[in-house]
Amino acid sequence: MGEHILPGDPPIAVTLRRSARARRISLRVSSVDGRVTLTLPRGLPEREALDFARSKQRWLQGHLEDRAPHVRAAPGADIPVEGQVYRLETGTGRRVTVTHDTLLVPGGQPARLQAWLKTLAHDRLVTASDRYSAALGRPYSRITLRDTRSRWGSCSSTAGLSYSWRLIMAPPDVLDYVAAHEVAHLEQMNHSPAFWAVVAMLMPEYETHRGWLRTHGTGLHRYRFD
Repeated sequence: MGEHILPGDPPIAVTLRRSARARRISLRVSSVDGRVTLTLPRGLPEREALDFARSKQRWLQGHLEDRAPHVRAAPGADIPVEGQVYRLETGTGRRVTVTHDTLLVPGGQPARLQAWLKTLAHDRLVTASDRYSAALGRPYSRITLRDTRSRWGSCSSTAGLSYSWRLIMAPPDVLDYVAAHEVAHLEQMNHSPAFWAVVAMLMPEYETHRGWLRTHGTGLHRYRFD
């Protein structure tokens, strides 16, 4: 349905969409990129939906102002790796070097740091997936890393596991929880009580790490590597 601008200081861009499943107007601010989406049921006049959005403009401005700013992974920035915060500095040579509180990135290039993080994430996620797969006695077919925003992992019907590489910025136990979660789907392709029982068997303290993701997970998308 396109994009509309709510006049103001600053103006707010709103994306309109119709949904056959919607029963009422809903307004959502993405915690990842700040996109404002106005969803309306079929048959409802667009004018009525926009009037609703205008009535919520102060609420929208408050939510947008509260969003944490993006952080470009360039020299001088702080970035978490396996739950520890490091200061990024320009390094020499061809590899990222880690000291007790600093990451030396060749040429200070964000893309070089991103490649290093993806490699580290793959190593950690393979190790965790192998451990839980062996404990469950259910092999997986492959592991794929993506930069997904709506989920931290998934398991396909062909036993393929997919993860967000940004998990490498979370504490190690949180990464392990997501691996246990997806491996559990090899036995239970649902989120039934039986599924959660499998997760608890693989990682008894999983609720703590699941809670961390709910509270802090969206913050991992703040970091930009372009």
